[in-house]
Amino acid sequence: MKTEFRPGSPGGTGLKKMTLVFALLALSQGHGQELKVDPITDSILPISLEEIILISSYKRMLEHKSQHKPLSTLDAYLESSKKVKTIKRGAYAWEPVLNDMTTERLAVTIDGMRIFGACTDRMDPITSYVDVSNLSAVHVVSGQQGTEHGATIGGAIDLRLEKSNFRPEGWSGIVETGGETNNEAQILGGELNYSDERFYADTDIIYRKAENYVAGGGEEIAFSQFEKYNLSVNAGYKVSDDQKLLASFIFDEARDVGYPALPMDVSLARAFIGSLSWVQDDFIGDFETWETKLYANSITHIMDDSQRPDVAIRMDMPGWSDTYGFYSQARLKWDKHSFLVKMDGFYNRSLAEMTMFPNNPNQPEMFMLTWPDVRTLNAGFFAEDVIELKKSSLELTTRVAVQNFNVADEFGLNSLRIFYPEVTQYQTRLLKSVSAHYRKKFKQLSFNGGLSYGDRAPSVSEGFGFYLFNSFDNHDYIGDPDLKNEKAIEANAKISLPLKKLQLGLEGNYFHTMDFIIGEVNPDLGVMTIGADGVKIYTNLDHAKLYNIALDAEYKITPELSCTGLVSYHRGTDQDSRNLPFISPLAYNAMLQYTQGDFSGSLTMRGAADQVNFNPEFGEDRTGAYTVFSLSLGKAFSINDDNVHVKAGVENIFDEFYSTYSDWNNIPRMGRNFYMTVSYAIN
Repeated sequence: MKTEFRPGSPGGTGLKKMTLVFALLALSQGHGQELKVDPITDSILPISLEEIILISSYKRMLEHKSQHKPLSTLDAYLESSKKVKTIKRGAYAWEPVLNDMTTERLAVTIDGMRIFGACTDRMDPITSYVDVSNLSAVHVVSGQQGTEHGATIGGAIDLRLEKSNFRPEGWSGIVETGGETNNEAQILGGELNYSDERFYADTDIIYRKAENYVAGGGEEIAFSQFEKYNLSVNAGYKVSDDQKLLASFIFDEARDVGYPALPMDVSLARAFIGSLSWVQDDFIGDFETWETKLYANSITHIMDDSQRPDVAIRMDMPGWSDTYGFYSQARLKWDKHSFLVKMDGFYNRSLAEMTMFPNNPNQPEMFMLTWPDVRTLNAGFFAEDVIELKKSSLELTTRVAVQNFNVADEFGLNSLRIFYPEVTQYQTRLLKSVSAHYRKKFKQLSFNGGLSYGDRAPSVSEGFGFYLFNSFDNHDYIGDPDLKNEKAIEANAKISLPLKKLQLGLEGNYFHTMDFIIGEVNPDLGVMTIGADGVKIYTNLDHAKLYNIALDAEYKITPELSCTGLVSYHRGTDQDSRNLPFISPLAYNAMLQYTQGDFSGSLTMRGAADQVNFNPEFGEDRTGAYTVFSLSLGKAFSINDDNVHVKAGVENIFDEFYSTYSDWNNIPRMGRNFYMTVSYAIN
């Protein structure tokens, strides 16, 4: 379904022009790190240039009232950032996009742990296996600055777990609940924590259930329901004053998840995620802050279409992904150098299969492996050196890794040999990355700029996928084990100008990607999926170009009232000037926020211009411009020395009917939605 512009509606031309002017006047939303100058040495402190999305528990929410909707999903928090977009296939598990690049070009981690989804259709991004209730922040790092977490092209997203960290607070607890009107969402959760100077234990559980949502104008979006449980435990013990033993565990399970933009739903998405860490202040020689972590995670994901009416042939598509890994890192301060050295590695097993059940019981079932039990072994070394200069700093990073693929299933290997007779069971690749970033502090102006080079190996789907159906462009996809590594040269720059009441920022980056991996039609192959338009094989293009530019600002109108916003422009083309898929059009957002005492309120606006740079070869079409407003009000108060926080609001105030460039198959977004959240924090 396409979004259409309706004259005379609240999103009409006059209002769109007015809101665009508002966005241009008040630019940037989100929390990013700026340069910090040491008052003693007059040099820039060694920091990473990254965006930090604060996701506090309700206890800290009483101190940080900036969140527009405290109990929203993690997907909504990511969309509120300056850098992250999402691809939406329904109301659940949106796929994060950074610098207009998706899962295979990003390193997405939970507390530094590598985790890989078990769904061939990318219906289970790593962000779907945590919840805002057990996170403290999301660290977003662009381009090769994200290689601390693994080989990447677009950058890294690290989901940081919430920890008490030996604060002498004793017992504390939180009960939290919320509800929404549009999809009848129910949210219920709680925390029970204990912390002293030697030991802490944090436990968190949350339950979410939602029915079908309703788009603007009253259209119900069938198969958009979901149900989710999340349980997490974090614990730490001080063996001595400078030695700590830490452990974490997450259990996440979603059931009955509808994906209205896809031909299949999910009956089960389950994850077990655990880690054990050793941290000590002093290490060998002058090295300090040594941390070693061992971790393991297991993901099960089951797609089926049993709830869909009139399917041509019923299918079950389970997938499994198990990962075991470690990292060990330490820091060294020497003269004007701040070093970080890190060794890491992981072993992943990815297996997915498909069974087709004909409607005619006399016909035999059909079975094939869509991921042929691919084993990936990766071992890497990362080093960073931040050199402090006078009112400036230079950051140098490098990563070298060896990655080995093993197609362990003989049946799956023989299936690939239908297309690639010479394919071998094993292959080894060398991955490399180098970057240099310079930061300079002038009287008022701050400048950040850098150059980098990095590469990545093909993903399991790109290298070994077997007839993976993409409902967006209606093609089956086949991997190519002989793909070259994808490589990228990146240039980026940012200028920040903090004034008395106004802060301005201009940021941009450019990626020249060689051997860009994408699916291209092979007319000689027949389809496997009934109704598919053809077959695409992943291939290397000569090159592709992507660039992004963003202008942001924050204006402090009064001590209680502030205005922030962002305007960004994106572009992506290949060597033949074809538009790349899922590239954002001109987008903007703004927030007017008021905080005084225990009361807070915010009015937000987000929107985009027409998507004119689309490519029908990848299933895209033109999406219309839209502007959406939301309002929230919050109040904090005390009952018997316990803290209570209430927040209520309305999203999509004018019930705008719209979809965006990143909504799979033009699935429309949620219409007007009233919500309320209540937290009771026991001190």
